Amino acid sequence: MAEVKVKVQPPDADPVEIENRIIELCHQFPHGITDQVIQNEMPHIEAQQRAVAINRLLSMGQLDLLRSNTGLLYRIKDSQNAGKMKGSDNQEKLVYQIIEDAGNKGIWSRDIRYKSNLPLTEINKILKNLESKKLIKAVKSVAASKKKVYMLYNLQPDRSVTGGAWYSDQDFESEFVEVLNQQCFKFLQSKAETARESKQNPVIQRNSSFASSHEVWKYICELGISKVELSMEDIETILNTLIYDGKVEMTIIAAKEGTVGSVDGHMKLYRAVNPIIPPTGLVRAPCGLCPVFDDCHEGGEISPSNCIYMTEWLEF
Repeated sequence: MAEVKVKVQPPDADPVEIENRIIELCHQFPHGITDQVIQNEMPHIEAQQRAVAINRLLSMGQLDLLRSNTGLLYRIKDSQNAGKMKGSDNQEKLVYQIIEDAGNKGIWSRDIRYKSNLPLTEINKILKNLESKKLIKAVKSVAASKKKVYMLYNLQPDRSVTGGAWYSDQDFESEFVEVLNQQCFKFLQSKAETARESKQNPVIQRNSSFASSHEVWKYICELGISKVELSMEDIETILNTLIYDGKVEMTIIAAKEGTVGSVDGHMKLYRAVNPIIPPTGLVRAPCGLCPVFDDCHEGGEISPSNCIYMTEWLEF
């Protein structure tokens, strides 16, 4: 008698249990999960059942649908953003998510198009709609004056986008930089003069002529010459131009953790010096003193071809 094989069908899983398990997986992987991850975790669930559960979670606004190099991603939706995007379709949610992931450095519309695979006309329409809702904003980048990057409305743009304290409406504030340069040097000169007048032994005089970048930063802040808030990093950029000009020297010392002005157990100290010999022509070139050297490139807002300081230096 032939043996009869009976195929046992697995019992139908509860749809609510499938949805809850998908939500748990999304919490375990905050950056998103693929359909393959869901399949590996729930091998007994058929593809149709997974699709029904995922579509239901998407329709209820509990998941975000994203695109990546590996395919579609499902990510748990932030409760705060869920309220903001209420009433938006999936395409608008996708564009918003891409912009959110870009952070405060923003993203160009071209890159949004690449990541979303949506037509440019549709992306422009979505961007205008999100801007009108004050969910996103367009910011002009100093790296490319004719291009705008998009970021969330409440974010402060990164200094790589705005140029930091040295720019105002995309214009490089050369006079402001020069004033800061002079005042920082004046403070260090005063510190060195006070040390010399103390008439102590040379070693003590030399050590007391140094000032930390925090001291210089505090002095500039108390002067009130800046309309924008300056960081210690901004002041160190100015001090670096004085070093390149041969007017200041820097040394780094070990400092106790928590000491004002110290970073990772080290502190930068600066003092004014008298150059022994005139600086060479290369050091005196504008590039050697420029605080926005890293932002200078051909085709950008700042470039060698339109640099007025380079032109003046060559004519001299």
